[in-house]
Amino acid sequence: MSRVEDLWERLVRAALRGRALGGGLYRQPETGLAANVPSSLGNKDIDDILRAADEIQDDDPNIARILCEHAYSLAQNLDPNSEGRGVLQFKTGLMSVIKQKLAKKEAGSIDRTQDIARLREFYKLYRQKNNVDRLRDEEMELRQSGVFSGNLGELERKTVKRKRVLATLRVIGNVLGQLTKDVSAEEAQSLIPEELKRVIESDAAMAEDTLPYNIIPLDAPSLTNPIASFPEVQAAVSSLKYFRGLPKLPGTFAPPPSRSLDIFDFLQYTFGFQKDSVSNQREQVVHLLANEQSRLRIPEDPEPILDEAAAQRVFLKSLDNYIKWCNYLGILPVWSNLEAVSKEKMLLFVSLYFLIWGEAANVRFLPECLCYIFHNMGKELEEVLRQQVAQPAKSCVSGSDVSFLDQVILPLYEVISAEAVNNDNGRAPHSAWRNYDDFNEFFWSLSCFDLRWPWNLTSKFFLKPARRSKNVLKSGGGKRCGKTSFVEHRTFLHLYHSFHRLWIFLFVMFQGLTIIAFNRGNINSKTIREVLSVGPTYFVMKFFESILDIVMMYGAYATSRHLAVTRIFLRFLSYALLSVFICFLYVKALEDRSNNNNTSVVYKLYVIVLLIFAGAKFFLSVLLHIPACHRVSDRCNSWPLVGWMKWMHQEHYYVGRGMYERASDFLKYMIFWLVVLGCKFSFAYFLLINPLAEPTRFLVNLRIDQYSWHDIVSKNNHNAFTVLSLWAPVVAIYLMDLQVFYTIVSAILGFLMGARDRLGEIRSLDAVQQLFEKFPAAFMNTLHIPPPQRESVQSSGSGQVVEKKKTDAAQFAPFWNEIIRNLREEDYIDDLELELLQMPKNSRSLALVQWPLFLLASKIFLAKDIAVESKETKDSQEELWERISRDDDYMKYAVEECFYSIKFILTEILDDEGNNEGKKWVARIYEDIQESIAKRNILVDLQLDKLPLVIQKVTALLGILKKDQTPDLEAGAVKAILDLYDVMRMDVLSFNMRDNYDTWNMLAKARTEGRLFQKLKWPKEAELKAQVSRLYSLLTIKDSAANIPKNLEARRRLQFFTNSLFMEMPVAKPVREMLSFSVFTPYYSEIVLYSMQELLKKNEDGITTLFYLQKIYPDEWKNFLARIGRDETTSELELGDNPNHILELRFWASYRGQTLARTVRGMMYYRKALMLQAYLERMSAGDVEAGIIGNETADVQGFELSPEARAQADLKFTYVVTCQIYGKQKEDQKPEAADIAMLMQRNEALRVAFIDEVESLKEGRVHTEYFSKLVKGDINGKDKEIYSIKLPGNPKIGEGKPENQNHAVVFTRGNAVQTIDMNQDNYFEEALKMRNLLEELNCDHGLRSPTILGVREHVFTGSVSSLASFMSNQESSFVTLGQRVLANPLKVRMHYGHPDVFDRVFHITRGGISKASRVINISEDIFSGFNTTLRQGNVTHHEYIQVGKGRDVGLNQIAVFEGKVAGGNGEQVLSRDVYRLGQLFDFFRMLSFYFTTVGYYFCTMLTVLTVYAFLYGRVYLALSGVGEAVQTRADILGNKALTAALNAQFLFQIGIFTALPMILCFILEQGFLRAMVSFVTMQFQLSTVYFTFSLGTRTHYFGRTILHGGARYQATGRGFVVRHIKFSENYRLYSRSHFVKGLEIVLLLVVYLSYGYNEGGALAYILLTVSSWFLAISWLFAPYLFNPSGFEWQKTVEDFRDWTNWLLYRGGIGVKGQESWEAWWDEELSHMRNFSGRVMETILSLRFFIFQYGIVYKLNVQGDDRSLTVYGFSWIVFAVLIVLFKVFTFSQKISVNFQLVLRFVQGLAFLLAVAGVSVAVVLTSLSISDIFACILAFLPTGWGILSIACAWKPVVKKMGLWKSIRSIARLYDATMGILIFIPIALSSWFPFASTFQTRLMFNQAFSRGLEISLILAGNNPNTGI
Repeated sequence: MSRVEDLWERLVRAALRGRALGGGLYRQPETGLAANVPSSLGNKDIDDILRAADEIQDDDPNIARILCEHAYSLAQNLDPNSEGRGVLQFKTGLMSVIKQKLAKKEAGSIDRTQDIARLREFYKLYRQKNNVDRLRDEEMELRQSGVFSGNLGELERKTVKRKRVLATLRVIGNVLGQLTKDVSAEEAQSLIPEELKRVIESDAAMAEDTLPYNIIPLDAPSLTNPIASFPEVQAAVSSLKYFRGLPKLPGTFAPPPSRSLDIFDFLQYTFGFQKDSVSNQREQVVHLLANEQSRLRIPEDPEPILDEAAAQRVFLKSLDNYIKWCNYLGILPVWSNLEAVSKEKMLLFVSLYFLIWGEAANVRFLPECLCYIFHNMGKELEEVLRQQVAQPAKSCVSGSDVSFLDQVILPLYEVISAEAVNNDNGRAPHSAWRNYDDFNEFFWSLSCFDLRWPWNLTSKFFLKPARRSKNVLKSGGGKRCGKTSFVEHRTFLHLYHSFHRLWIFLFVMFQGLTIIAFNRGNINSKTIREVLSVGPTYFVMKFFESILDIVMMYGAYATSRHLAVTRIFLRFLSYALLSVFICFLYVKALEDRSNNNNTSVVYKLYVIVLLIFAGAKFFLSVLLHIPACHRVSDRCNSWPLVGWMKWMHQEHYYVGRGMYERASDFLKYMIFWLVVLGCKFSFAYFLLINPLAEPTRFLVNLRIDQYSWHDIVSKNNHNAFTVLSLWAPVVAIYLMDLQVFYTIVSAILGFLMGARDRLGEIRSLDAVQQLFEKFPAAFMNTLHIPPPQRESVQSSGSGQVVEKKKTDAAQFAPFWNEIIRNLREEDYIDDLELELLQMPKNSRSLALVQWPLFLLASKIFLAKDIAVESKETKDSQEELWERISRDDDYMKYAVEECFYSIKFILTEILDDEGNNEGKKWVARIYEDIQESIAKRNILVDLQLDKLPLVIQKVTALLGILKKDQTPDLEAGAVKAILDLYDVMRMDVLSFNMRDNYDTWNMLAKARTEGRLFQKLKWPKEAELKAQVSRLYSLLTIKDSAANIPKNLEARRRLQFFTNSLFMEMPVAKPVREMLSFSVFTPYYSEIVLYSMQELLKKNEDGITTLFYLQKIYPDEWKNFLARIGRDETTSELELGDNPNHILELRFWASYRGQTLARTVRGMMYYRKALMLQAYLERMSAGDVEAGIIGNETADVQGFELSPEARAQADLKFTYVVTCQIYGKQKEDQKPEAADIAMLMQRNEALRVAFIDEVESLKEGRVHTEYFSKLVKGDINGKDKEIYSIKLPGNPKIGEGKPENQNHAVVFTRGNAVQTIDMNQDNYFEEALKMRNLLEELNCDHGLRSPTILGVREHVFTGSVSSLASFMSNQESSFVTLGQRVLANPLKVRMHYGHPDVFDRVFHITRGGISKASRVINISEDIFSGFNTTLRQGNVTHHEYIQVGKGRDVGLNQIAVFEGKVAGGNGEQVLSRDVYRLGQLFDFFRMLSFYFTTVGYYFCTMLTVLTVYAFLYGRVYLALSGVGEAVQTRADILGNKALTAALNAQFLFQIGIFTALPMILCFILEQGFLRAMVSFVTMQFQLSTVYFTFSLGTRTHYFGRTILHGGARYQATGRGFVVRHIKFSENYRLYSRSHFVKGLEIVLLLVVYLSYGYNEGGALAYILLTVSSWFLAISWLFAPYLFNPSGFEWQKTVEDFRDWTNWLLYRGGIGVKGQESWEAWWDEELSHMRNFSGRVMETILSLRFFIFQYGIVYKLNVQGDDRSLTVYGFSWIVFAVLIVLFKVFTFSQKISVNFQLVLRFVQGLAFLLAVAGVSVAVVLTSLSISDIFACILAFLPTGWGILSIACAWKPVVKKMGLWKSIRSIARLYDATMGILIFIPIALSSWFPFASTFQTRLMFNQAFSRGLEISLILAGNNPNTGI
């Protein structure tokens, strides 16, 4: 029984410690009893008590038992019925531990009455054991010893120990206090004497800084945290104290004893804000004020006071949106006069606003709603202040409770949530429910005040909608509140509606150019009169736009402003009348001309009307978009005519006002677009339109009497269809070629701008080495705060130049060395490279600049050879020196350093008693050598051919001095220096020694007597040892270091960093004065840290992820093994003997993937950089005060442990990772939770925010509460909760990622926030430039200050595979060259994701850093750019700093990602943001915006549609016979223009031209030769196939989203793609997007080949269709071409088996699409839900019927019959085929009772069919070719019917035909699969195909490794044959 109990207690203990059984060695999860406390208990004391119990378990198990029992009683009191989630399990496990383990520690029974006495005695013993009274004193003594002491590590250990001990004592004291409440007062007095009570209270006071806080300890001031002692923080804290105008709070409301009352306490009492929310916002306001104060450079004061300017800046910045809202609505703000508002009032209003914002939850997405709430609460606040009576505000009171959350936010949340539920998880039309924008825009009009205050919950605004019907053919009924201002109807017409100016301009220009072309280019009165026909075109198109205004607003009329609705109908009426009037005038003018009336009054009136309208439009455009004119127009708004014209010209919204740029910027982007448009229209006229004018004229007048088919529509219409087939591709090209010309011109401009910005100047190691001398000065000028003495050094004399260089080098060295050390820690370089790359401290010991060894390596030996040669060639001294310094300055530096270093070392080691002769010898030699140099006799006085011998002796001496001192080594050193003396005396020196006879005689005597150099001063000082080691390396390294570092990534990073030093950037401010910022990373459930199981898991080829990484990064693997002290031959399995090495291995692998660990490491470099910068700045200041020379500050040992540096960094930098489901992961004991906890332990500044769900039973129902929590790692190795803010409900009611960001944004701090995705990286050297980047927020970048700073990205996944490199290169060209042009001159750069830096206060007061409405905001990032631009922000781009970015590396991952982005762009087309930007931008900026957002995807779709238009036109000409007739007639008439037009090939592929930015980006940053090599290599790797394939992906998802919707976020995995993708998986993913369309193009090409007329034969056909064939083949086979091991025979066989199983497996409930074709097919059709989409799908499907109609008339069997009977008979044949198909696919389940009959019928049907065909072939003119032609005809017909049936699935189901349709669909998919599979199977027969593919996909190292692994696998069954 005891064994059972023992096993049970071990099991329970393990469960409570959070250890998963079987986890073993590879994970280190959280330990301790406290690891599993359910969040539903909501009590931090239980957590602390159990943590203390774990702490003292080994000291006294009985005390641990007492604490556990008390924790149990607390849990029992909080949840007596164990209703919360996990509570019952927790209490059961805890009780088991208490009974079965802790209680057994003592023999016999336990007297629980003695618990208090035991705790009391243990308290005393524990204090005594840990010497508590001395802990604080020892820590303070260390702290007072100075920041720069070497005891920083000891200080850290003392602090941690003190916090642990005091935290434990605090828990025991609290438990004692709670236990004594259960006994009488007298007994309590006897148990705990007063003296002990005082001790406990004193200890608790000392433990205040162990209380949780985020950055600034406000509720628990800490003497040990220097941040609280900063003057700016003290000033900010004091400014928030209770001031005289605030009414006194009741005594029941008491703040913590550690601080006094402040204005936040007053607001909390008045409005019922949550305690933790108040604490959070108190810190935020203090943080903002402190940072603003620090930038004012106010002299330090013993009692710092917040400056008025700092308070005013924070006030105006924070409430800027509120002030603008009041001005827009024409109401007064809460304050009547801004100038009269005192500093205290400003802070009161700022605090109130942030408290509202901090607790608003999802309502934060409604910034103007927050303005409304603040406005009304501000009035309430003013009333309370007026009455001078502290009382709760009426708006927040319900009964006896005061709660802002329940009374103000909850009603809003409930209606928003109800509308979100009604969107049916994104499937409902956008017009059917209100999104965040609809709710927010309600507050853009004065009608919002109808909601009153407190809320009028009966208002229609709060009306919750009825649930929508599940019937897809019925619209949802019931009452609901309509949309506001805009309705997102799903239609392509949005493109015209939003960008009507573009389309009108293009159509008008096309009309004009066409008229000129048809007039043969003659510009005369006739041509001008015809060109003026563009007037009616313009007005009709504007009339159509006004119709769309009315249609698109349907669904929002009831809630929109009456003025807006009036404007829409007025515009409709005005353009209707104008259209009729203008058309009438023009028609009358034409009639007058036909009557030869050349002076027509009507014509003149027509021209005058057009000129007046054009002038008015131009005048309004100038007024609205030129800044100076705009200001004038604002003053004229009171004039009725001007106001009315502006109102009619452009709608007024709260957003989008004043969207103009200054005149210089306007001119720049206008000139840009004039160049682009000039190129476009020149191309259009001369190459597209003009060549078709004559052929069109010929075709219109051509009469064709005979057609190949029964003609219905082609006769008597001037060959309209023939003309259409000719012009359709041309029109499509005309509409999309502007995108191509934009791409070309922007690429060239971006290239020139990059060259101007000095990008790519340093693109090789050779350039780094040549320019290294300039780096320190460049660094000091930009990235560092120069010490005062640097400015005092003048640059006039050569000595002062060296002095300045040395000062710069000394300041630069610690930063450079830290960069190099980080490269070593990241395993990019090895130990030797570390030594070579590091830079000396450049102290005052040598009067020259010492450079890193990699610049000087082998230079001494080269100089020695030159010197020896000079002896033979009899060069002069000047010639010798010129040869040394001519080609390489670093050779000169090496010689100089060697010369002076030897003197310094010899002087130092001989500086001891008894070495006077030695010192004199050194001095004498150097004086003689310098005198000889001055006399230019060096070649005479020194035997330079003996230099090798001198170097040998010096090297021997240095080799001894490097080691630790021993008697033997000391004797060896003396001998070595004597040998050097003898060599110099006998062999080298040729001086006339008579001039210094006494000195030389003394030395000779000492040498003879054996006392010369007998006592040496062994090098022990760090500086001297470093000099010895450096000189030894300088004299021994013979190999050149020209290729150091070897690692390509290390090279790239150093090249970019050093290049950026010469780029223009703002000068850095001191750390104390810099802007503060946060980094913000959303995380859901991606990989945090690879486990060993994941790294060692083999794929089907036996390849592990770790093996893959070892082959991809072989040098980094060796460096890693060397770093952990292992041999390079060590395998990963051998590391298992050391848990630390296993952990390091996991981190090494994770840092090479797209993991959260990599992102956290990279972002924490910001803190490290700031600590180093702050540390050195403080040292420089301290040295100046002490009179110490500044460049002694290069010793930065221990900067990471400096409390002041850490505090300064924490004040300026915050990192929040918002791990949405971290709480659930902890409860489920997921490995991700343990890994996140580990990251918090390793990074003390890391904060994790998450949503905690707490379940409880209320009134018999499960009730879930949601809390937004912030935690950090604590000294006990577990989470420490900082804030817990209750939410009104589930925060995820919109898109997941922005909702995740929104709940946690309240925990960010600072002036700026950088958004970082969890697949990003950062580098230490780039982090050094962050404060420069932040200064851009205050720089001049146009009319407005920047609100988003764009940052360059480097895609680090490019080396993984060829696909990854394609993606990387494509991405790199966009994030550099593309965004460079978007920001300047085009001024339309948006936010495209990460890692942009946001003006934090600007954005959090305007809706946040992203939008979250379901589906419409699926591309949430770009909407923040839209929002910023509409709200008068400014987005810039900066390329002197970069952040790493991971991208998808497999084709499927890439396709899913591109599909997501394309779908997101489809949703953007429907959005109000795009509409408003398209309407409110000036014309040229609108062009920029269109072609860089949705226009790019529309033009991509047009590219594909052009191919379709071209091929369908060719098929029409072929099947109708028109093509042959026209060609024959052209030959007869000799019309070469017509022949050329008919045979023009569509060569204009957008992919060819979109490669130009990539090429120019390569040239700029790599150089021309390397760029050409890279580009050619990409072509050999079939990059064109990849880009063509991507064309199809974007086209499909963009078009499908606009037609049907269905866009959704899809996780792409972001892993390493080393696995083979099965055929069925590829088929599922690409069937509808690529395969169907590819086969359709093949069908068109085959039909054209079979029936088309080509005068040039096969060659003409090939030339005409080669690009279309390439497109089709790319779409059909790219997924298999880029599939790892895609052409291995064994895998091909397995793929076919898997595909057939999937195809034939029947679906059902719960069956997924991956398992069954039927389930997949249903999923594929799920996107078709709306009526308009079904209609469009039906119309598009009609194209498939043209094949049957045309081909049946080409059959031999029909002869010359052209009647409709032939076509009708073909449908009878088709029906017979369908009947036969149904017979052969009759359901087995239905036919189970008459199997024999069924088989007989099937056999008979087969025989009859074969016989019928045979008889027809024999007896009629039916040929075998006719049979194949029929197949060609009937296949597309069947697909057309199938497509229409799928579009109307509900109707077909009701008709009972769905099963038949499904059977036909399965047959089609099987056929398509077989057609695609056959070429793959044939290729797999040839072994070289697989080898070629592997080489194609992966780099050479991995290709070798893959083959080796297959050989080594041997009998591994997974490796195939």
